[in-house]
Amino acid sequence: MRHNKKINHLSRTKAHREAMLANMAASLIKHKRIFTTTPKAKALRKYVEPLITKSKPGPNTLHLRRIVFASLQDKYAVKELFGTVAEKIGDRPGGYTRIIKTGSRLGDNAAMCFIELVDFNENMLKTTSKKTVTKTRRSRRKSTVTGSLAAESAQTSNETKTDVPEEEIKKMQDVETVVSEEAVKVEETETNNGVATAETETEACPIDGEKKEKAE
Repeated sequence: MRHNKKINHLSRTKAHREAMLANMAASLIKHKRIFTTTPKAKALRKYVEPLITKSKPGPNTLHLRRIVFASLQDKYAVKELFGTVAEKIGDRPGGYTRIIKTGSRLGDNAAMCFIELVDFNENMLKTTSKKTVTKTRRSRRKSTVTGSLAAESAQTSNETKTDVPEEEIKKMQDVETVVSEEAVKVEETETNNGVATAETETEACPIDGEKKEKAE
């Protein structure tokens, strides 16, 4: 039983393991994504992320370039790391790589995966940039909706009030008063005509009444 197993030796000697990880790290920096087994990808993540941290813009750049070159032994990978990669990961505080498992390999059934630099996968960046709307309880949601509707109605009413000038409001009020006065006059004339017809009828009635008395 192997206690205190902190390092996965990957069934290789130290020299072979370091050479393999350096080659994989250089390939990852150049191509931004490589396809490998999951244990190798996990070991590579521990190896390459400290090197990416050293490439962040700051003092002693030449000294840090020499340290990274001692690990990678590839000047093209070092140039790419301190160039385009450093510009992308300047604001990121860590977690520069992502492992995406793809299932098992035919033949030996080994667990396979992609390991990639996070800031160079544009599709994943688009999906994570969209903010997810958090759902709340219905009661709170109703209150917020009603409050927002009330605020919108108040704003629209204020806008309608402010859009109409005062002079036009006064003109409209004057027109309403004139119309109401004309309506009152029409009603008075109608009532006067009704009274006049009633009087004429009463004037005609006494004659008929006298005739009726005589007949009696």
